[in-house]
Amino acid sequence: MPSDTVGNVALVPFTGDSPPAVYPLHHGLAPPISRLSISWARGSSLRLSLFAGAAAKVVEVKLAGEDSEIPDAHWRRIAYGSVAPFALLQSRRSSLSALLKTPSPYRSDWWEHVLQYSKEIGSLLGGPKLPASPIIEDPNVIAKRGEEPTSLKAAWELIEIFYVDKQSQAWLPERLVDWLADYASLFTSTHETIHGKLVDFQKELVNIQVIEEDPRYWDLLSSALSVGWLDIVVKMLRLHGSYQLDQLSNRELENGLVEAVAVLISKMPRMRPESVGKLGECYKSKPDFIKAWEKWRSQITKLDCSRFWIQCDNQQTREGLRNLLQIMLGNTESLCMATCYWIELYISHFLYIRPFTMGIESMYNLAQKCIQLKPRSSTHRLSVLMIGILEENTEVVLAECSREFGPWLVAHAIELLTAGSEQAEILLHEERYNLGGISIVELHRLVYAQILSSHALTWQIAPIYLTSCMKQGMGLLENLLYRQSAQHNDVLLKNIEICRLYELDHISSNIMKIAGVHHWKHGHKGAGVFWLQQAQDASCLDKIAQQLFDSVGKSISDESFKQWEGMIELLGSESKPAGGLEFLHKYRDFKKSLQKVSSGKSTDAARQAVGSLILVSSDRWEAMSVQDDVNLARNNSDKQWVRCQSLKWRSFYCINDLEGFQTVMFLMYKMHEG
Repeated sequence: MPSDTVGNVALVPFTGDSPPAVYPLHHGLAPPISRLSISWARGSSLRLSLFAGAAAKVVEVKLAGEDSEIPDAHWRRIAYGSVAPFALLQSRRSSLSALLKTPSPYRSDWWEHVLQYSKEIGSLLGGPKLPASPIIEDPNVIAKRGEEPTSLKAAWELIEIFYVDKQSQAWLPERLVDWLADYASLFTSTHETIHGKLVDFQKELVNIQVIEEDPRYWDLLSSALSVGWLDIVVKMLRLHGSYQLDQLSNRELENGLVEAVAVLISKMPRMRPESVGKLGECYKSKPDFIKAWEKWRSQITKLDCSRFWIQCDNQQTREGLRNLLQIMLGNTESLCMATCYWIELYISHFLYIRPFTMGIESMYNLAQKCIQLKPRSSTHRLSVLMIGILEENTEVVLAECSREFGPWLVAHAIELLTAGSEQAEILLHEERYNLGGISIVELHRLVYAQILSSHALTWQIAPIYLTSCMKQGMGLLENLLYRQSAQHNDVLLKNIEICRLYELDHISSNIMKIAGVHHWKHGHKGAGVFWLQQAQDASCLDKIAQQLFDSVGKSISDESFKQWEGMIELLGSESKPAGGLEFLHKYRDFKKSLQKVSSGKSTDAARQAVGSLILVSSDRWEAMSVQDDVNLARNNSDKQWVRCQSLKWRSFYCINDLEGFQTVMFLMYKMHEG
């Protein structure tokens, strides 16, 4: 953190040879700042509370960690979208865990599941789609814009190419050509690239009168050809002035040489499956590719030795075209001059010097050679990742992914790193004493799950990753569920659903009990009773029933008793545990019977009222001890005590509704007289 001061007091003293980087903080307060408070906020953010006189402002500062190329909303879409593929792959791993320990065919088939998982994850990482190209294409547009690339997607595809896609190992160099074509624009942020030169040349193309006389034209042709961008090279060659109708008759020989080179480029053999929109003749088998390659090289050599070069009067065209031939013939000096960065030179070697390379063997040594030929003034994070992959060092790859791309990539890319390597799987899944007995895989999943848990919008997907951690995941999941607020109904329901999915019934019961107590204490009596009932907490329900029983008859008249109707309906008639609150049903029946007595239906209503009162008082009596009976008899003998021999009649005093009790006694007397 850079040094900052409030007045003349340094908050963070800094000592060093070079001054620290200072970043402006936009808070809108008039100086001077009298006081500053710093604390952690949710996620990787700091909360700064600034005070200036009578004014104050709270500002959140996001620390580095997430990719700045991807906005927060897109990050959340990635986080949510990657849950389903991850969970499906873990389910498949669990179901095949016993089979994976055996030899083929199961071990050899596992990479197919991982490749499907990788494709689903990769589809989430693309940037926003740009407008489609026009129906009538502009011939002067040499570099088309497609989907906006991101370093995260480039890193994911790079890992997929080398670790997962076993089918493409035979044409691995061609996969790298396509990868560079898709993500070359990312490297322009750190150094000069072929893509950057093409974009700059595209902007000035409309102002160039004679394109073949511009040295940049031939330089770009050589550069684009060196990395295999054949469609761009052929399109640029067709911009040559000799193709113009008014000059074709005067420059027929020159045009013939340009067209011959363009045809050779478009017919270049390529060891790859058929691809739409890619120039070159594709071959899937190595013998056919070798035969076509030798024939193609002989045609280039024959053209290079042709006498037509002597007859060509245009020096720029002659030298430019022959340089293109030298690139196709694999001239090391020409390739080195045409490329800007070591990755470009690296790919050009596979295209023109080592076209028969298959697999990753000796690729790291070639990368080191290209780095020596093209020293790096600055290093891009993708190039560092590529070096780690070529070195076949799984720990270096993980470290670079964690340092440059964050916990999300590490947590999900581990499945790719172990797809085809038993050694990598043992390395990453073995328990380590220095990590507290957990593996590297579990460590990175826990780190990512903790980040998800710290944000209000992503905590609910953290259990997917915590449950995949056998050692410490379930304990952290319990802590996460208990930390969620019980007062927000949506969060509570989500919490309970998570408990149901992972069969955490005891946690679900405790959460509902906490919610019930919280709502009851804050005056939400219906919600409190509901959640306690769902938690089957008979003890709390009995205590609530005690409070209600003592207050129903004293404080609630026939009119105001209607406010309890909602709670009575909430209890329902099902076999849900209601504890002592079941007396409310019987007390409601008692009140309804008394109302019928008032309307003239005295005999039946009286019997019903008596029966309801007996049931209520019986329930109440059974919940009391004998000592309570004695104490109440002493205290209430002058009010509600009825000297009857029957246990049920003695228990009438438990009802505090003295008026209702007296009414029933009167009705019983009348019925007895009748």
